[in-house]
Amino acid sequence: MISDLISVIRGDMTPLAFFIQLGAIVFVVFCATPIHEYAHALIATKLGDETPRAMGRLTIRPLAHIDPIGALMIFLFGFGYAKPVQVRMARFKNPKRDMALVALAGPVSNLLQAFVCSFVCSACYFGAMKLENMALLYISDFFLFAAIININLAVFNFLPIPPLDGSRLVTALLPARIYYKIMQYERYIQIALFVLLFTGVLSKPLSIVSGFLVEAFVKITSLPFGL
Repeated sequence: MISDLISVIRGDMTPLAFFIQLGAIVFVVFCATPIHEYAHALIATKLGDETPRAMGRLTIRPLAHIDPIGALMIFLFGFGYAKPVQVRMARFKNPKRDMALVALAGPVSNLLQAFVCSFVCSACYFGAMKLENMALLYISDFFLFAAIININLAVFNFLPIPPLDGSRLVTALLPARIYYKIMQYERYIQIALFVLLFTGVLSKPLSIVSGFLVEAFVKITSLPFGL
């Protein structure tokens, strides 16, 4: 968003486009990320762990899930995270398999939301072209940005870095003693992650992957409208 604000100041982006993108980010932070964490909580509960319910995470209320730093990262870089849902592997019947399913639930929910947003984007764009309606075109842009951010979150959360979901997938693959050894450096890993995003070292390759998925989603959801 910083680069976009600079673009507005330079005249490379219209204020309206900036505020549409900002609105899409707010929408994702307060709607998509709670669904992401709710998906974790729901799957964990279904698999036998009542910890998320006991900690008030089996809900889509935004304030139960939003992490201030993770939300700030979404605003600044388009990549971020919410407050991780705590689970206890020991309560699962098949701990490693079930932990992997819980970890996958969040990013998969983002991909599903991105697909829905992409479909609405295509529908609104089709309507805008047919009816020559600028309002529908702006709505189309809003949902396109929402789809992009959801895909960014899905791709980002697959990184095997705490507190991201990819680190929980690592839990399902690595011996517990090695995983807990890595977790001792969680704070430093998070700082390094923030630095890599801020410098663009990490955000650029992630954007390439996200861009490929965005293009695929838009193509697929455009098919029913002949776009």
